[in-house]
Formats: sequence, C-alpha cells, structure tokens
Amino acid sequence: MAVEGERVMKRCVVELGRRDGFEFEDGVRHRRHRLCGGDALVKLLLEKGYSVNTTVRDPDNKKKISHLLALENQANLKIFKADLTDEQSFDVPIADCDLVFHVATPVNFASEDPENDMIKPAIQGVVNVLRACAKAGTVKRVILTSSAATVTINQLNETGLVMDESHWSDVEFLTSIKPPTWGYPVSKTLAEKAAWKFAEENNINLITVIPTLMAGPSATSDVPSSIGLAMSLITGNEFLINGMKGMQMLSGSISISHVEDVCRAHIFVAEKESASGRYLCCAVNTSVPELAKFLNKRYPQYNVPTDFGDFPSKAKLIVSSEKLIKEGFSFKYGIEEIYDQSVAYFKAKGILQN
Repeated sequence: MAVEGERVMKRCVVELGRRDGFEFEDGVRHRRHRLCGGDALVKLLLEKGYSVNTTVRDPDNKKKISHLLALENQANLKIFKADLTDEQSFDVPIADCDLVFHVATPVNFASEDPENDMIKPAIQGVVNVLRACAKAGTVKRVILTSSAATVTINQLNETGLVMDESHWSDVEFLTSIKPPTWGYPVSKTLAEKAAWKFAEENNINLITVIPTLMAGPSATSDVPSSIGLAMSLITGNEFLINGMKGMQMLSGSISISHVEDVCRAHIFVAEKESASGRYLCCAVNTSVPELAKFLNKRYPQYNVPTDFGDFPSKAKLIVSSEKLIKEGFSFKYGIEEIYDQSVAYFKAKGILQN
C-alpha cells in the first residue's frame, strides 16, 4: 500500500458521468445534467503526479470531456468508455491499477420509477466496479464516494444529535413515506451496503467517503446541481430553495463542504495506511434560516431572504467529521471561502450580475 506522498505510476479514477443535475440560465433551473466531484478529483490526482485512467460514457463527445482534455499533465491521463451497467467495460481501465475511485452514481430526481432508474443501477454499478477490481488482482484499495444521505435520514425527533459513521439512514422509513427525491438516499444507502458486503466477501480493501452537499467552483461547462442547490438562496431560485428546505426537514441539517476538500479527503484516505471503514466529510453544519442570515450579511447586494416564518431555525443534528480529522485530515475551506468562491464562480458563469 502506498504511503502519503509516494508516487505510484498508475491509478484509476472511475468517474462515469452517469449523473443528472441542472443547468442554469439567468439563475433558473434549466435542464438535468450533472453533479460534481469526479472531475475535480482527476485534476488533483494529476497535480499530485498520479497516472490516471478515467471513465466516461462517451469519450468521443469532445464537448462533454473538454474540461478533462484541458487539464495539465495530459500524458498521465487516459480516458476510457465505460458504463455502470456493463461490468466488462471496467476491465481495461482498471487493469494494472492499484487504486480505484468510484465516484459516479445514477441520479434522476424527476424519475417516476426510482427503483429502476436509480436504485437498481446504483447497486449494480458498484458491484460491477468491485467485480472488475477483484478480477484485476492489482487493486490495493477502492475508495467509494457515498453520501451523507446514507447517514442522516431517520425518524429521530431529538435535537442536538451527532451523526457519525456508525449511523445509517432508515431505508424502510424512506420507502414507506416516499418523500420527494426519496430514490436518491435509498439508492446511495443500499449501494454502499452492497459494496461493503461484496468487499468483505471478496477480501477487497474498501473505504467509503461520505460527503455532504458540495459547493465551490467547477471546471465543467455546465453548473453542477449541488452547487446550484447550495447557491439557491442567493439566486432566488424558489424550486431549489424548497429543495434546501426539504433537505433540512428530511436530513436534519444543511451540511456543506467545498468540493476540493471532498476530493482531498478521497486522496487522503487512499494514501493513509491506517485508514479504514467509513469517513464522513463535512465542513459546515447549519440550517436554511441560519445560512440565509449569513449570506444576507456577507452579500447584501443579493437581498437574500431571511424570513422563513415558522420553519425550524436550527438544525436538529450535526454531521461529525471527527473520525476523518483524527486520522490527520484538515479542512482547507470554511463557510466564508466556500461561498466567496461559489459567488465568484456564478459571476464568471454569468448567473450573477453583480
């Protein structure tokens, strides 16, 4: 196993692009496209001297992968075609690699059939990747991107709860009440559990990184939906503001991290010899009203609303990154930097005018 700072000649980042999100026009939700994270991870790995194999669904679509083609150290980057539902498509990109980062997942929040559009493909996808890792025989560690949605959703009504890696979201509760977008937390929870089962049965060294809502700039041509959601109070997008409120009611808090910190955490646990198990990755715990007050004060030009009536002003829980921090990781960005960079990014994209 590589120790931190050691350069190994080949790594594989499994970053599939099978993700839906939103594109924005004048700050308005426009169409589904993508989430964020994998592309930034590729960039950081290349900057650290890794040789990277990355997978996308359509490598011939130069527009879709232009941000990858623009990265420095192109000699150390190879782009392969792969699909979550096709186990064999991972054989070549994973061959001879000793680290695999599996960051993609099917996401379709508008789906009328989450079972077949998200849940089954997510489980099948993670098992397909792990099967390919087992066949390769060279993979020393697999890092799976999970989600805080696998941890925080339950029927507990207490306040002051601290959620750590021992907690799991209540799938039975989710499938019984079927709140909006219920398919996503169910798919992520069942996929991570399937990954742990397969890893234990096949002696695979698996680590899961469990990020919260991600914000910060993106190099992709479209705006990742997680950033759009995090910025909704500033853009005034009512659809996404309601999404934020729904997130707090369902998950218990608005917990945010910078996308670069999440990627740094992936590489950190990949390189850290002592790392094992699950790792929550969260820089900031807040609520919609608390976040709105912060944004209104820091960016008065956007007239962020602060009156939410009887909506809960406090988060009922915090997502704890204590395990990750005790392992030796430190967050680079706090709430101020996360939003300063996100605002600058939205200005550069023309979504914010001032």
